Amino acid sequence: RNETHCFVHSLLSNRAGALENIQLSNEGRAQERHIDKDPHDSKDQVHHSRLLTKRQITNLTLGIRELSKKLASLKLQLKVRNVFILGKAGDDTLIKLEREVTKWIFQRYGDIKVYVQDSLRENERFDARGLLEQNPQWGDRLRYWNQKLCEEEPQMFDIVLALGGDGTVLYASWIFQRVVPPVLSFSLGSLGFLTKFDFDQFPVTLSRAFDEGITVSLRLRFEATVMRSQNRESKGCNALIDELIGAEEENNLTHKPEPTTHNILNEVVVDRGPNPTMSTIELFGDDEHFTTIQADGVCIATPTGSTAYNLAAGGSLCHPDNPVVLVTAICAHTLSFRPIILPDTVVLRVGVPYDARTSSWASFDGRERVELKPGDYVTISVSRYPFSTVMPLDGTRKDWIESISRTLQWNSRQRQKPL
Repeated sequence: RNETHCFVHSLLSNRAGALENIQLSNEGRAQERHIDKDPHDSKDQVHHSRLLTKRQITNLTLGIRELSKKLASLKLQLKVRNVFILGKAGDDTLIKLEREVTKWIFQRYGDIKVYVQDSLRENERFDARGLLEQNPQWGDRLRYWNQKLCEEEPQMFDIVLALGGDGTVLYASWIFQRVVPPVLSFSLGSLGFLTKFDFDQFPVTLSRAFDEGITVSLRLRFEATVMRSQNRESKGCNALIDELIGAEEENNLTHKPEPTTHNILNEVVVDRGPNPTMSTIELFGDDEHFTTIQADGVCIATPTGSTAYNLAAGGSLCHPDNPVVLVTAICAHTLSFRPIILPDTVVLRVGVPYDARTSSWASFDGRERVELKPGDYVTISVSRYPFSTVMPLDGTRKDWIESISRTLQWNSRQRQKPL
């Protein structure tokens, strides 16, 4: 890394070589350990953040922060060839707007291909046939996307145009689970924390983005993997603790990961689901057992998700540039469980103890709800694939404060009269 003006950094630089050939402390040895169980022994071919070492995760988070700061001060010139349009397929109003944007791009730019959702191929409101009748040459430029194409060829798209509210932006994060093209979001919803542009000005916005360039902000995402217990018989109350940080910590055969890993933009929620009683949940951070939670559930949120479920559960508002993890209990059965904010380098494991009365349920950005039986847990760590969102070229970093003041009426009251 580049040298800084930190006093301690200068001392270490002046003593170059003095830190060689020394014994590592317990903390130093912990930095070299792989953070989670790996029954397939794929440590040499790391594909998931949970299989990185603590040192690698720290370097990953620092690298994402440095890159985000650099991108925020640059104007990126795009060579746009393929535009991805995302909207609600069931909303007739938005379908009409998708058609309007598609037609404008075809008329304004002669070589750009536009991809719309596959369900619009025969949609009467979108009327693809009527659109092509206006100019038959547009036939080769109107394409259709599906989930498989997004999974296999995400790098093919130069920019994503999201038409809708914050839920549409979350859906963009969901369909692009790995590489995310820059997302330019138009505000057509009810809140608008993630939507930065006014749709009425879309010709000006798109012209500037395609011709002048864009400024990109990287949003932190989490990677979540469900780990299934391989032996649930005759397990005691501390068995899960022993398997994760105790006597059986090194035994990779106690748990097996599910094949699907989720990259989420808002939050991971573990709750009681349809069970009539509260959940019992064990919370681990790195090599430490944090606490046993007895509540309706727990919400693990990104800074972006601080204004979503985390806020509704009583958690703190957090600026999206902060490199943190927010942990908030949902209806905790104690008065002393306060929300806690952790660094983004921490790896959390949220599990159901073997002696729990009921199972729990996990959801990822409100999707893919899965049951966690006693002995199962979810590993949550920073994702290798941040979410790239397009910022206004003439905007400022104050847009987040403006959004919470506008949508949540943050600290809104009548001003006190002067004496």
